Amino acid sequence: MPQPSRAERRRQTRGGATPPPRRDPMRPIYIGVGIAIVALIAAFLIFNYWQKRTVEQAYATPTPGPNASSKPIQLADGGSLGTKYFKQKYPDTAQGGRGQTIDGIDCGSQEYATLHVHSHLAIFYNGKQIAVPMYIGFAPSLSGGCLYWIHTHDSSGIIHLEAPEISPKQGGPYTLGMLFDIWGQPLERQDVAGFVGDVTAYVNGSKYDGDLHQIPLGAHQQIVLVIGNPPVPPPNYAFPPND
Repeated sequence: MPQPSRAERRRQTRGGATPPPRRDPMRPIYIGVGIAIVALIAAFLIFNYWQKRTVEQAYATPTPGPNASSKPIQLADGGSLGTKYFKQKYPDTAQGGRGQTIDGIDCGSQEYATLHVHSHLAIFYNGKQIAVPMYIGFAPSLSGGCLYWIHTHDSSGIIHLEAPEISPKQGGPYTLGMLFDIWGQPLERQDVAGFVGDVTAYVNGSKYDGDLHQIPLGAHQQIVLVIGNPPVPPPNYAFPPND
């Protein structure tokens, strides 16, 4: 039997070969969508990291100064410190928060977590501690009321800053003056919330000689305002665990 020629063998080989697979026309689209998703996830993670770093740098927990008392006073959520002098439920005055925007701070229907830090305010009048009232920044109404980004939940002096923005609309930090404007009480060198006399201020145990309105509300910032005879040394406070 005659053997097939070389040309015939080549034709047979080509004819019996498996054809190359067809390329999926959608493959470039799938790849592009995958790359876009990865890029969006990376951008989201980078933004969250940047935002967290910005908050940590702007509102870092301070170290109490050398003048603060060595043994801290333990704070507790729901607690109370000092004599209750002010109206304890909805204490904001007619000059304070009634739902309108104050110092660029809105009164909303919820608490926010973009910026969530706690400071502490202690007020002394001639050696006696005056309780900072609960519910500063709560504006009641027939429709259910609203809540300012800066507020108090109890009479412990803990100030809650829970805002949707890292900085107020006009820029700069959130400050003690904003709390007092929402409360509707004076904050001056001769008058703090109606207590009149020479005012000495301490921030984290160190004497503060600047504008009281500009004291920033940082994470675990300790603010002591003394009218009349100051306590020596200024008290030091410990925030609740996991605060």
